[in-house]
This record gives sequence, C-alpha cells and structure tokens, in this order.
Amino acid sequence: MSLPILYHTDGCHLCEQAMALLAQCQVNYQLIDIISEQSLVDLFGIRIPVLKNTKGQYLDWPFEHFQIKQFLSC
Repeated sequence: MSLPILYHTDGCHLCEQAMALLAQCQVNYQLIDIISEQSLVDLFGIRIPVLKNTKGQYLDWPFEHFQIKQFLSC
C-alpha cells in the first residue's frame, strides 16, 4: 500500500506545521527530505511543504484540515 508523501526539509517551520496538521488528521504518510536529491530541491525548493497523494497529485502549502481530507480522498 502506498502512502501520501510529504516533501520537506529539516529546520522548515512550515514543514513542521504541515506535519502537525497531518498528525491531527491522523494521516499516515511518508516523509521525504528534498535535500536528499538535487532534482527534488530544484522542483520543491521554494514550494515546501508539498503533499503528494497516491494518484500523483500535489497540494502546495498552505493547506488546512479540510483540504487535506478532500485532497487525500480524491
């Protein structure tokens, strides 16, 4: 079973807020630090945190509880 992915990097306070929201929504997700690959830095560098659903769609920050639930159910 694949999980949604949260693209983040260490020390990003917005990423920490996104993780807290996902925890409140009781969402299981995979965490990927964009610093691990230059292509991810190029793609998400100024966009993080970014949530990717299992259909390959992206939800850029800022997002709220209702947006997370709607995005992950589509």
